[in-house]
Amino acid sequence: MADAAVRSKKPATNKRTPAGGAPTGPHTAAEASESRIDVAQVTDMLLGTWADTRREARRMIKDPAFWRVDGLSMAEHRERVLSQMHLLVESKAVHRAFPKEYGGAENNGANIAGFAELVAADPSLQIKSGVQWGLFGSAVLQLGTKEHHDKWLPGIMSLEIPGAFAMTETGHGSDVASIGTTATYDPAAEEFVIHTPFRGAWKDYLGNGALHGVAATVFAQLITAGVNHGVHCFYVPLRDENGDFLPGIGGEDDGLKGGLNGIDNGRLHFDQVRVPRTNLLNKYGDVAVDGTYTSHISSSGRRFFTMLGTLVQGRVSLDGSAAWASAIAMDIAITYANQRRQFDSGIGTDEVVLLDYGKHQRRLLPRLATTYASIFVHDEFLQKFDSVMSGATDTDADRQDLETLAAALKPLSTWHALDTLQEAREACGGAGYLSENRLVGLRADLDVYATFEGDNNVLLQLVGKRLLSDFGKQFKDKDAKALAAYAVGQTAGKLFHGAGMRQLGQAVSDFGSTARAIERGLRAEQQHELLADRVHQMVTDVATRLRPASALSPAAAAALFNANQSELIEAARAHAELLQWEAFTDAVTAVDDEGTKQVLVWLRDLFGLGLIEKHLAWYLIHGRLSSQRAGAVSAYIDRLCLRLRPHAQDLVDAFGYEPEHLRAPIASGAEQARQDEARAYYRELAASGEAPISEKAANKK
Repeated sequence: MADAAVRSKKPATNKRTPAGGAPTGPHTAAEASESRIDVAQVTDMLLGTWADTRREARRMIKDPAFWRVDGLSMAEHRERVLSQMHLLVESKAVHRAFPKEYGGAENNGANIAGFAELVAADPSLQIKSGVQWGLFGSAVLQLGTKEHHDKWLPGIMSLEIPGAFAMTETGHGSDVASIGTTATYDPAAEEFVIHTPFRGAWKDYLGNGALHGVAATVFAQLITAGVNHGVHCFYVPLRDENGDFLPGIGGEDDGLKGGLNGIDNGRLHFDQVRVPRTNLLNKYGDVAVDGTYTSHISSSGRRFFTMLGTLVQGRVSLDGSAAWASAIAMDIAITYANQRRQFDSGIGTDEVVLLDYGKHQRRLLPRLATTYASIFVHDEFLQKFDSVMSGATDTDADRQDLETLAAALKPLSTWHALDTLQEAREACGGAGYLSENRLVGLRADLDVYATFEGDNNVLLQLVGKRLLSDFGKQFKDKDAKALAAYAVGQTAGKLFHGAGMRQLGQAVSDFGSTARAIERGLRAEQQHELLADRVHQMVTDVATRLRPASALSPAAAAALFNANQSELIEAARAHAELLQWEAFTDAVTAVDDEGTKQVLVWLRDLFGLGLIEKHLAWYLIHGRLSSQRAGAVSAYIDRLCLRLRPHAQDLVDAFGYEPEHLRAPIASGAEQARQDEARAYYRELAASGEAPISEKAANKK
């Protein structure tokens, strides 16, 4: 910021260049005499397919009864969230995904859309409701049959049966197939015996586990007639009417956590706990009275992934929640940056608004662009989820695509939320560190989003394996020579004959300047080529290196895969980034209003070029960009930030949040009022003729 003091005193030559060169540019598009976005239209775009549901949820959480209250003890916060859960039931805000015959709406997309909005109220409320109705209730709905639905869904929906989702174990989180809890069938008693044979098999980190849960859906290895048929789900009562554990069940409170302390996370263990045979949620596998196991899915592996795939909504909901938490952070930080002043320009002008500084634009506006990309791609993802869960497009291929999307997008949005909340906190200085301004609390609460419902790196590995599988299908029944020829075409051919930017350097003179050349040469087609080419190249390289694995021993093949694991995960991440860019581009393409479209194109370009800049080392090493072109990418990003600066407030206003949603004093207009008061004071003091002169001025006399 100190560079403002050495800026030229030359008068401004255009409306984007501040007077004297100092960073005091127009704060709005209206001041800059530019076309503005249609804020209402962009809000509709961002709210997406289930906009009405989102608005309904936002109206509901304007009620202070739903808000997080800072300073509560853990016990007080837990009880407040439990009371809020009952308010959700009363408001009929949590039953959208359940069958109509039980009072639901059978609207899976609307359910996730409404759920995501709860992040603005209190993430603890959001996640506890997700445990109750999105995990515990969904397990009964998706893995059970009509008998189970009739017996338990009404109580689950009404909160008469608070429940835990007992999948994660102390010793196994993402690796569900290896959990240690067993459910052994006893044909003489027609019961399953649920047992945790060692400490690592304790069910851990269970919402509703420490206090409120009276039942749980317990995932365990189903053993009957001496055969382990893999992981299945069982409905297991936990506590009696006094809240005490039933015989054979024990547990612990997880205690204070880094965030989400309104949720009673706990551990459970089972010592030969018996449940009726019919408590097996048997949609995908059943055990007869005599112990005979049957399933309409013959492959145990496919059966396992089918069962887990029905519970994908947890990842879907976290993706949307994280995207909108990023929007809250951007709304607070950019609003504050548009009002807070710090340091004068060095030529006697007013102190400068934070967002007029180039560095402040660089730290916030690219993250704003990524937030837009995250929201747009989430809506496409949610449409896919709704289509599969409703049965409209429910094939094995559709479910595999949905699971791959979930594994690709949830990591990016949750990592982005953490990065954005932290940068927004720092950008707001000490004010951002105050709990009242929401940023530190949201950062703490969302921290665990990066690891629950699947650790982000593990999820991206699943995506990478799918990419390898799809790559391999292209070369099925082809020999090594064909694969080698393809690999050469992806490396040497691209290196010497050029891809996108490699061709650009030869055309600089035609455009008259490097700046104009880079702008014309990094539009949508070139961005897409660079982003897509990176995915293709990375997958090809990993596939080529892994090709010998089929001829190796299992140990050697595992070692070879491990040696390429990091590159595979990076390829998956590149794939997910490409999906975000494509969704953003689809959204921009659908816009008719010229002003809105122009600004959103700039924002999309900022997102795309930001990805390219982030991976510049890769593009340089692989010959996709020259060093001159790489430098020009960064310079163009700076230009885009300057272009977007007058539109920043409109772009965050388009998120559609009201004061009751943000609840951050620094984004309430209070800062603007303070600044106006201070400036008015100094103007009046100067006009009175009684203002003291500076020591410098006095010494010149």
